Amino acid sequence: MLRVVGVIVVLVIYIYGLVDVIRTDGRSTRGLSKPAWLVVVVCLPLLGAILWFIFGRPYNTRKAPQTYRHPTAPDDDPEFLRNLEARRRNKAEAERLKKLKDELDAKERKLKGETGVEGSDGITS
Repeated sequence: MLRVVGVIVVLVIYIYGLVDVIRTDGRSTRGLSKPAWLVVVVCLPLLGAILWFIFGRPYNTRKAPQTYRHPTAPDDDPEFLRNLEARRRNKAEAERLKKLKDELDAKERKLKGETGVEGSDGITS
């Protein structure tokens, strides 16, 4: 009975160590590279798993649970709404300036026509 429990404990440690090596990000392993740790754990089942837990596993294995961020709809995105309002104001201002320029040009043409001022080409407007 004790022998069966021992075999089960060794298998659990081996499988847990192997899965932990596989799931760990390759950039965060210590000591050896991730493929090297896989070879060590596979070739030396119990000893490799123990070495992994002592020397190879990243220090901070607790990660905050990752929450999936759903993309926000444009009408729910405050940045989009701010930009939309700024574009609307800019467009309205451009239209206002164009209207003022057209009015000014019309007044200048009317004024030149009343006074008989010659244009730049020498012809009276």
